[in-house]
Amino acid sequence: MSELAPLISDLALILICAGVMTLVFKRLKQPLVLGYIVAGFLASPHVPLTPSVIDVANIHTWSEIGVIFLLFALGLEFSFKKLVKVGGTAVIAACTIIFCMILVGMFVGWSFGWKHMDCLYLGGMLAMSSTTIIYKAFDDLGLRQQRFAGLVLSILILEDILAIVLMVMLSTMAVSQNFEGSEMVYSIAKLLFFLILWFVVGIYIIPTFLKRSRRWMANETLLIVSLALCFGMVVVAAKVGFSAAFGAFIMGSILAETVEAENIEKLVAPVKDLFGAIFFVSVGMMVDPAMIVEYAWPIVIITLAILLGQVIFGTGGVILSGQPLKVAMQCGFSLTQIGEFAFIIASLGVSLKVTSDFLYPIVVAVSVITTFLTPYMIRLAIPSYNTVERHLPDKWKKMLERYSSGSQTVNHENNWKKLLVAIARIVAVYSVLCIAVITLSFHFIIPLFRASLPVFWANLAGAVFTIACIAPFLRAIIMKKNHSIEFQMLWQDNRFNRAPLISTILLRIMIAVMFVMFVIEKLFQASTTLLVGIAVVLVGLMMFSRWLKKQSIFMERTFIQNLRFRDVHAEFTGQKRPEYEGHLLSRDLHLSDFEIPADSLWAGHTLRELNLGHKYGVHVASIIRGMHRINIPGANVRLFPGDTIQVIGTDEQLGEFARQAERVSSAAEEEDLEKREMSLKQFVIDRSSLFLGKNIRESGIRDEYRCLVVGVEKEDSTLMTPDINVPFMEGDVVWVVGERDDVYRLLGKKEKEEE
Repeated sequence: MSELAPLISDLALILICAGVMTLVFKRLKQPLVLGYIVAGFLASPHVPLTPSVIDVANIHTWSEIGVIFLLFALGLEFSFKKLVKVGGTAVIAACTIIFCMILVGMFVGWSFGWKHMDCLYLGGMLAMSSTTIIYKAFDDLGLRQQRFAGLVLSILILEDILAIVLMVMLSTMAVSQNFEGSEMVYSIAKLLFFLILWFVVGIYIIPTFLKRSRRWMANETLLIVSLALCFGMVVVAAKVGFSAAFGAFIMGSILAETVEAENIEKLVAPVKDLFGAIFFVSVGMMVDPAMIVEYAWPIVIITLAILLGQVIFGTGGVILSGQPLKVAMQCGFSLTQIGEFAFIIASLGVSLKVTSDFLYPIVVAVSVITTFLTPYMIRLAIPSYNTVERHLPDKWKKMLERYSSGSQTVNHENNWKKLLVAIARIVAVYSVLCIAVITLSFHFIIPLFRASLPVFWANLAGAVFTIACIAPFLRAIIMKKNHSIEFQMLWQDNRFNRAPLISTILLRIMIAVMFVMFVIEKLFQASTTLLVGIAVVLVGLMMFSRWLKKQSIFMERTFIQNLRFRDVHAEFTGQKRPEYEGHLLSRDLHLSDFEIPADSLWAGHTLRELNLGHKYGVHVASIIRGMHRINIPGANVRLFPGDTIQVIGTDEQLGEFARQAERVSSAAEEEDLEKREMSLKQFVIDRSSLFLGKNIRESGIRDEYRCLVVGVEKEDSTLMTPDINVPFMEGDVVWVVGERDDVYRLLGKKEKEEE
């Protein structure tokens, strides 16, 4: 009778233990991650009463695959684009928390006399709160619709993305043993280069490929193609010196911008759950009870450091970003745990052999304790705020109120800032593409020419090919934003602006000339004067080439459509919040979705008859009905069973409104989506305004222009809830929401298409 291979028997033992523990922890209403860790502990050699895993090396390989799937799924869920959309509040708060908690971890490790790399990795582990655990806690406590919960989830998005960057940096430090100097600068530059390259090329190619092959993409095929792309990027990332997890995250973030992202996420979920379970079980296998007893005091101290550090620095970071003290304390108390990324960073240190053996079980023990304490810490936020608020000096209260209100004032962005940021972004992205094309050409294409042609003709063919490939990018570097609204306004506003504006064009021409000179100089021996002359002539031809102009515009338009299509589609169908909601959030307003149930008393009545704004103080911004969407519905629009209504209001208003309706998602649809996007704009009531002295009802803003007044900002910067009976006064700043064309019609502007 043949014996089972050790890997199969080990896998059977792991899955049996994991299955039993998940049932137990589900019954106890605790996170499954803890169940997997307990299962690993039971299957380890540290527990003599139960069978133990035999082939630990193979299980370790499977756990590495689990990390790949976990990071791939994380990229599918969050994507790099969310880093741009989380807003300045989340960026300031997350960066403050991560920086301070890394310092806390390093200080704690240093106080115990641990070596430098242990302290550094401990700081990285303590800096990352657990997305999974906080999501579950908010759901269990019914807090997902609260304002602070949205901010916490935005901070977690940023933390998860920055955790990937932190892993790359820790890996570099571990390999090079350099904490400063040229090696670190080179590593950061290489990271940024490949991030831009992979993201831009991936967004341009992969969504287009999936769209064109959709008719052949059954679920099985889509799963195989997605995993092939994932592991292909894993190999590429490893080849250029990054970790496998980093490559998996990058590919997940690229696929997250496709319409198929949700389907891919569902298809990958069972595979991710299997290998993810093996990873967390392998984490539990490394827990040594004797070591935990030996390091009991460090475990207690690190736990207290997380609880106090996140409360203090989490609250401080959110206050620094301009939020009120109450919201800041709710955020700080919600982030007091470590989870998945702590395990991944710990396993990274073990695999690189740069951390001590005791660090892994200590982190696991701390994670278990802080996870159990998370719901209690969230509940403790409000009582703690009440206590602090009672004892806080009045002077400090007023200072905090002034700071939070001042930071929330919407500032008009300077045209120079907008123009220079856009030019810098264009130059950086297209320069990365040019460098990548030149590198590939010199390594692969030109050697092919040299193998079949004489040296001179091979170099000439290589130069022509390379310059032709980068020509659309070089033209984009020079010409983009030269006809933009900001450029024209600056040109016309002040004649002293014209010299700096011309300088921005000349500087970009010089960059393009240098790229062309580099290619020619590497292939031909020529004088500097001749090189400059040839490069200037070629760049001049590029600038006036209509064909290159069409190619450049086509490539950028394709990229932007691929990048935005999923969001526009999801926003139109009600599966995603509109972009303007982020502005409403900063003023204690936000948007929620509610479904009209089949037996609702509202069904069949018009908005005028229901008078929802008067009863609950909310505004109905949109109605999603099956395959149709009604933005800024009029008073005579009737509600029907199954309608999803998008409502704007404060936490209190929406809380009252939520008792009457149920939040749902809507079905997908294919339509001309971009014209139906909602946007938030403002205009000032001046002496010549048609609306001066008229109230909202008389102005016709809603009935004639199909726009909704969501706020009126007085000259003293106080924001007032719109009252239909109060006339507009000179100097009032009126905030309106509506479809793009309707808003611009109201403002008397026309949208200009930039090149």
